Amino acid sequence: MALPININDLLIGKPVEWERLEFKAGWNPEAVLHTLCAFANDINNLGGGYILIGVAESNGRPVLPPAGIDPEQIDAIQKELLNLGFSAIAPYYHPIAVPVEIEGRHVLVLWALGGPTRPYKAKTSLGKDSRDYAYYVRKGSSTIRAKGADEAELMSLAATVPHDDRVNQQARVESFSRELMQDYLQQVGSDLARQAPNLSLLELGRQMGVIGGPDEAPFPLNVGLMMFNPEPWRFFPAMQIDIVWFPKEGPGGNKFSEKIFKGPIPRMTRDALDYIKRNLITETVTKHHGRAEATRVENFPYDAIEEAVVNAVYHRGYDTREPIEVRIERNELFVISYPGPDRSVRLEQLRAGRARPRRYRNRRIGEFLKELEFTEGRATGIPKILEAMEKNGSPPAEFEFDEDHSYFMVRLPIHPAALEVAASAAGEATSPAGPESRPESRPESEAEWRFRPEWRAEWGPESIHHRIMAAIAHTPLGRSEIAQSLGHKSVSGAAKQAIADLMEVGLVEYTLPEKPNSRLQKYRGTDNRTGVQSRKGGA
Repeated sequence: MALPININDLLIGKPVEWERLEFKAGWNPEAVLHTLCAFANDINNLGGGYILIGVAESNGRPVLPPAGIDPEQIDAIQKELLNLGFSAIAPYYHPIAVPVEIEGRHVLVLWALGGPTRPYKAKTSLGKDSRDYAYYVRKGSSTIRAKGADEAELMSLAATVPHDDRVNQQARVESFSRELMQDYLQQVGSDLARQAPNLSLLELGRQMGVIGGPDEAPFPLNVGLMMFNPEPWRFFPAMQIDIVWFPKEGPGGNKFSEKIFKGPIPRMTRDALDYIKRNLITETVTKHHGRAEATRVENFPYDAIEEAVVNAVYHRGYDTREPIEVRIERNELFVISYPGPDRSVRLEQLRAGRARPRRYRNRRIGEFLKELEFTEGRATGIPKILEAMEKNGSPPAEFEFDEDHSYFMVRLPIHPAALEVAASAAGEATSPAGPESRPESRPESEAEWRFRPEWRAEWGPESIHHRIMAAIAHTPLGRSEIAQSLGHKSVSGAAKQAIADLMEVGLVEYTLPEKPNSRLQKYRGTDNRTGVQSRKGGA
């Protein structure tokens, strides 16, 4: 068995936050039992955690190379873990145990997911006559016995499992896409990626922690369907991102543009952000008298939009029949999601960038998004939005939710310089910029001019077709190079189909047409501009 994440990420590079990670130099069954109980209780809905047996720690950091454990101990430890799961923790609970080798030393990794039947309690001692049980939780990097307010809060979570971590009995294991699962494992650098082609969907889903239920009646978890089903909206209505753009008149006008993005969470999020970046973000250049350097600002800083959209994807309620909505009006952009933040969040703290939610709504979705590097999952999104707006010279972002926490809205005001350019282009009266500065709209590049959807109706910038066209706009690329430009480690079936589509309509051609199967074969854009508006000579 292998872990669905890269083991090195638990030690170096992008380590899991310490609240979800524990190092043990050797096998200490009582200490491990209490930490397993704490991870199973998952009081902050962070997705459980990991225990690495055979790795010592110093000031919270792993000591490498690891001390390791005797390989002959590993089987005995796993048998003892099985017994502890039945006899020393209630209700029954068992982690996933994975032996790994790190720098030539043997280490046992325990992956302890948040339990479905919390709260859990464990024996306070493994002494022969011990009968006492207690609840345990994680506080920072420590496992402590739950008392007072912590115990009361844990009791309030009794038998409640976040929606994304629940079994979905309307689906079957076959609802998963093996291709999507393998793409994810490759993107995060998991050792499981090498084994995945030889595993059944059930075995693969079990190892990735997206299948629940007994062996005789396994069912997908909701998070698995959201991540690895090509049509998750069949199970979660309104699981989509709506982008609505009001060009001039605003919401009261008769003209607006609407784009709807659906699909697995990673694809839906990437496609929506790519559409926004390519179509709705503009750069204004201000030239200064007597100074060579010009000032460049975006109408809306992309980094702020990315944080706001990913935050909405992470924290929205997937049992709520309301989509995420991105509204772009003349002088502001809104990102709206339902319901609002956890009750522990206060609006005044949020506006000051100091909000610290006590628990997360979608613990498993957050775990997958963190592995894909969409989010850090440590309440850093709001400060990053504020920072991006300030860095761009934009007015500060605004945040809003009602007393019932029924919705959450992020408002990003447009940069004044971009608003001035837009007003000038529309022929509206504006205050003169003065002799010291002159704003200009950024000219589009050749690739943007040729492939943007306003001129090519067949495929918009949210599509894989557009991304491939942009990738080969100036340099012919092979299939593997195209995959890398899309952020993939291998060529997916969708990419192969998109290349075929583009070749069929004459927008892409071989560099070696007489040798279609050559290992040196590459793809390039053609001069076929049918249906493409020419910048040089009208339509």
